[in-house]
Formats: sequence, structure tokens, C-alpha cells
Amino acid sequence: MASDPAASPVASSAARAQCPYCGVGCGLELKPPADPEGSWTARGDRHHPSSLGQVCVKGATVGETLHHNRLTTPLWRARTDQPFEAISWERAFTLLVERIQDTLASKGPAALAIYGSGQFLCEDYYAANKLLKGALGSNNFDANSRLCMSSAVAGYGRSLGSDGPPCCYDDLDLADLVLLIGTNTAECHPVLFQRLLKRRRKGDGPRLVVVDPRATATSDASDLHLAIAPGTDLALLCGLGHLLLQRGGVDRAFVAAHTEGFVELEALWRAWEPAQAAAVCGIAEADLRQLADWWGEASAALSLWSMGVNQSREGTATVAAICNLHLVSGQIGKPGAGPFSLTGQPNAMGGREVGGLAQLLPGYRAVANPEHRAAVERHWGFAPGSIAPEPGLAVWQQIEAMERGELDLWWVAATNPLVSLPSLDRVRAAVANCPLVVLSEAYAGTETEAVAHLVLPAAQWSEKEGVMVNSERRVTLCSAFRQPPGEARPDWAIFAELGRRLGFAEQFNYGSAAAVYAEFVALTAGRLCDSSGLSHPLLAEHGPQQWPFPAGTAPGGGQARLYGDLRFPTPSGRARLWADPPLGLAEPPDDAYPLVLTVGRLLGHWHTMTRTVHVARVAKAHPEPLLEVHPEDAARAGLAEGAHAQVRSRRGALRVKVQLSERIRPGTVFLPMHWGASQGELACEANRLMHALGCPISQQPELKGAAVALAPD
Repeated sequence: MASDPAASPVASSAARAQCPYCGVGCGLELKPPADPEGSWTARGDRHHPSSLGQVCVKGATVGETLHHNRLTTPLWRARTDQPFEAISWERAFTLLVERIQDTLASKGPAALAIYGSGQFLCEDYYAANKLLKGALGSNNFDANSRLCMSSAVAGYGRSLGSDGPPCCYDDLDLADLVLLIGTNTAECHPVLFQRLLKRRRKGDGPRLVVVDPRATATSDASDLHLAIAPGTDLALLCGLGHLLLQRGGVDRAFVAAHTEGFVELEALWRAWEPAQAAAVCGIAEADLRQLADWWGEASAALSLWSMGVNQSREGTATVAAICNLHLVSGQIGKPGAGPFSLTGQPNAMGGREVGGLAQLLPGYRAVANPEHRAAVERHWGFAPGSIAPEPGLAVWQQIEAMERGELDLWWVAATNPLVSLPSLDRVRAAVANCPLVVLSEAYAGTETEAVAHLVLPAAQWSEKEGVMVNSERRVTLCSAFRQPPGEARPDWAIFAELGRRLGFAEQFNYGSAAAVYAEFVALTAGRLCDSSGLSHPLLAEHGPQQWPFPAGTAPGGGQARLYGDLRFPTPSGRARLWADPPLGLAEPPDDAYPLVLTVGRLLGHWHTMTRTVHVARVAKAHPEPLLEVHPEDAARAGLAEGAHAQVRSRRGALRVKVQLSERIRPGTVFLPMHWGASQGELACEANRLMHALGCPISQQPELKGAAVALAPD
């Protein structure tokens, strides 16, 4: 690797980077161990404008996760019932080239698919998309952002004309009302939540309203907790809209000047009487009215949401409904106000800009738009028509294609779908039909490795240079401060090398990650997410910057908020109001399965625990998965505290220990999603029980609600 142009520069002492966990994007300062066998230490970077030195337990302990259980050489097996053998990179690339060429000749590009990750750096995303969508003609590149943020992407696009959160973290300091809907912010975005609490300790607000079926550390700090039934977020927002109409909370001058579609929305809202909305949601009507009072009084209202909204049959519609509330009350485009999605992964935001979903192209462009395709083809140096005109397969569509035997290659990179996808038994059976499953991964022994044929050792975040973008559109250059172990390589370099071997030497002639990034940002010029003034050298010298950052912008001159001019990137220049009627859960409870299972995350663990399982402090805080059950539901099922329950859905059953809690509403049970099949006796595959139905617009699965039954085990 010493002579490989893809080898990353390595810092000799302290390094700065964006934290590789949630989308808050905290800045980290990392220092090498005194003992070569020791761990790097991490602390918050006080100079990072997004986090100002704050960091949660995951970021503070990330240095302990860098060297455990690493993959160091390519591995191969012809069948998954065989052991892996170590092979060379030359052999690995030969296998890939042969499979791709055979597939193109026999089935065409539609039989190739890649499933990437919000753990990618922008350079990784860009090279992978250019390879698959441009060089090979398949739009079947999707990412685990599909499970995380795709409803936000679709909702922003429908309502505002483009993806891109319009707010910034400074708005947390300026809002006088903050609505937290579908987000356990205290555990999933703790640094932002502490920023809110700091204001409250100083006595200057804001009011906090939390919408969540569970009482959590987030709701404990709220002024009002609406413990709605799962799947009723959209009904709640319709009831709130009714009260705004009734009380004169609609800014009709703003609506007339800057929106379209109000007539249809008004009719929908008028149909949702507060008593009806409260009954559907299972809350007191007085609480709904209190929220309406506070919204009407607020000079600056800010809405924050995450997976509880996005992972829903109504995900896109609910995001649009949140945007509706801000638009009709003029609460957008000004300090302290707006609809603000909290990104679930460290670079899911950057991945959206780079085109990292099956319907997207770089620069917030769409595969289905012929002008967008032509612009990208020219920039990439491919012939007209190289990019297929139809959106590719989203991840669940990729699973269905494997069920039908239509995929010859499924390449998974920097993610662990054999824990995070719904209906896991069905996923395993589908993947078994694919002739070549490739896994690019930093860590050995993951659940997805168990179904792979070819495993490629990937350099992780600490071992390669590149860019991440956080929830407030803040762009950070992450330095490489360790050497990759063994033969591990950066993901972008793997995709580029394969591109060259497939005959696209000119298009993938990159000497560094900086060159990849420079090519990408040039493609954003004139777009909403314009980053054309950014580069690795500028970010290295001046620190994180916020886009839009067109060429010629001075350091620090990025735009904090979007739509301050109240012009939206739609054909009319107006934002759109959407009248989507509430439908409820895709799989509601019934007599056979009377409870709703919702899954989520814990403060210390990260997704499928690939990293955090090695941190003793985290393992001690969260030693095992527990099923949170209301005492009334436990009594009906004959379950006591600490007993083991069998949890059944239409897709299977699992065994888990019960934790009685009055902090969850009756009829709902909660299970963390972290413990996959690799966790031995602690294995508790929550997503085995979840269905694959989801939002028809965003294709995001409804991972927040499945009908289940409980029984003693």
C-alpha cells in the first residue's frame, strides 16, 4: 500500500474529525496512545462550530473501537457453507471484473446492485455512484439512508422543492417553542438536546413539546408530552391544523404570497375536529389544545424530527404535514423557526448531496430528469444515454429482486443489513439466491459477513481522508490519523480501481480523495447544495463550512439558513401545501396480535453494535436487550418483571427478558434493535419481527410499528 496513490495521509499527532456516529456531526480532537498497543483518546473539539466541544459517550469512547476485530485481507468462498480463505486484492478484483462482465453480457446492468451507507465519506459515495450509475448503467445504488432519512428527502422535495434542511443549530438558541416529534433526542442526538437544556437552565426557554408513545429522557424535560398511539402523528398534525384555522393561527398573507395548495389543505384540516384527532391519537383533547395555544403564541417555532416520523407508512406525508404547519404560520426562513430533520448517520446528509439513493444523482438531481442525467454524463465523461432513465431499486426492491433470482451481484458496503433491515428471515432467504454477495467492511464477524462470498477489508473513518456533512449542512474534512490495518483500503479507492479495471481508466484516474471531492463539488455549482467553493485544502485551513458555499465565497461565509428570501426551488417559486389524509399503521393490531412493537436505539450503542460492542463502559450501561412492557399488558400476558417473553409477529418469534414500565403507553411494547445474531446468547433480532411495508413515496420501511403478541417463554 505504500506506493498506492489511494493511501491516505496520516496525522503524526493530534487529529480533528467529525464524529462517525449520529448526524449531529460533533467535532472531535483525537490523540494517539503513548503505548502503541493502546487506544486513541477522543474529546470534543471546542473549535467546531456545530458542537462547541460537546460530545456524547459514543464519541468520547470512539478511540476504543478502532483496532478491535479488524479485517485485514480480502476473503473468498464459493459457497456460504464453506470457510473463507484469504486471497490477494488481485484475485478479488479479478472475481469482481469477471462477474460484472458476465452479468452485463447475460442479463444487463439491472442485475447489478450496491447497498451503501451513511458511514461513507462523500468521496466513497461519489466514486460508487459514478461506477454503478455512470460506467455500468445501473441505478441500483441505494444506501441505509433509505431506512433513516429517505422520508425527509421526499418530504422536503414535495413541500419545498428540494431536499436540504432549511435550519441550523443556532436556531435551537433562538426558538421559543421546540416541537420534538418522533425523536428521542436526549438519547439519539444528545449533544443537541443538551444545548436545549442549557437554555432552560438559564431560564430563557424554550418551551419543549415531545410527541412519543414512550416517556423518555427527552419527555422528562418537556413542558408537554403527547404520548400518542404509534402511527397517529399525521392525525395529530391535522388536529393541530384545525385549531390553527379556528384560532386565526394561519398567516393568510404569507400563504397567499408564498404557497400553493391551501384550499385542499384547509378542507382536510377542517375535517379533523380536535376531539376526533385526540381520540385517534389516544391523548387528552386539552393537551392538543395546549400545543395549539403555544404554537399560535410562538414568535419562532422549530420542529425537530427523526426516525419516529420517517420510518412510517406515512413518513413522507408526515414530513409534508410538518412543513405545512410552518408554511401556513410563516414559521420558516427566519431565525429560530422551521422544519428541521435530525439526520441519523454521520454522513447521510452528504450522501444525499452526492446522489446516494436509487432515484438521485449528485447535486440534488433526479435520475428521472433528462437534463439532470445529461449534465452528470457530461461531467463524468460518459456518452449520452449512459445513465439509465428510470430510478433504480431501493434496498427492499433489491431484496425482492434477489427473491426472484434477478440479481447476480449484491455489493454491501459499510453497513450491516442482516440486522437493520425488516423481516430478516425473508432477507436471508432472498440473499441466498444471489450468486455473488460482496461485503466491504472494516470489522470481522458481522451478520452480513455470514451471507457473503467475497469480503473486502475497508479502511474506516479514522484511516482515510474525506468529507462528511452533518444535519445543519456543515461540511467537515476528516483527517486520516491512523494507518489502515493490513491490506485495508478506502472504499472510494476500491471503487475507482475496479472502474479502471473495467476499462474506464480516464474517468477513475484519481490520485487522492481530494481529487474525488474536487470533481464532486464542481457538479454542485448553481444547485441548492452548491459546494463549489469548498475543497480539502480550504477545509483543512479554515475548518468546517456550511453550504451553500459557491465558488468565491470567503471562509465562514456559508449560508446558515435556506429560504430567507421566501423563494422556493419549485416551478412557481412557491412552497407546496399537501393534503394527505391520515391512514394509520400499515399493520395495525388485531385480536391475534393485539400489541404494537416499536423498535429504537439506546444512548450508548450504535445501530448494529459493530463498534460499540467493544466498549466496556457502554456494555456495562446496556448489558442486554430488554422488552419494555406496560404492567397492564404484562399482566394480561402472564408476564412478570425479569421473566422471559416470547414475542410473536406474522414473521416469526423471539425470546427476550421483560422490563415492566409505566413509561410506555398500554398497547405498545418497545425493543432496542442493536442485538443481532452475532451476539450469541444475547442475540435478539428485533427486526425479524418487523414487516417490510412502508411509505409508497420514500420507500422507507415502517420500522416503528408491527403487530405482535406476547406469551411466557
